Amino acid sequence: MNVNQIINMVMRMILRRILRSGVNAGMDAIGRKRARNGDAAPGPDGRKTAARSRQALKLGRKIGRF
Repeated sequence: MNVNQIINMVMRMILRRILRSGVNAGMDAIGRKRARNGDAAPGPDGRKTAARSRQALKLGRKIGRF
């Protein structure tokens, strides 16, 4: 393995981490904006839906790491 391959590998790892954090920040910002605008349904059903949405986002983030 030469130096160029090592540098490329490290750069890809760093770039992937930066992009993932940016996407996560964007998704969180969208979620906060929707909650502030009142798009989330109030009451127990709304809480269940919000919990499922958070769980789906976490799963999507895990899958996206590979």
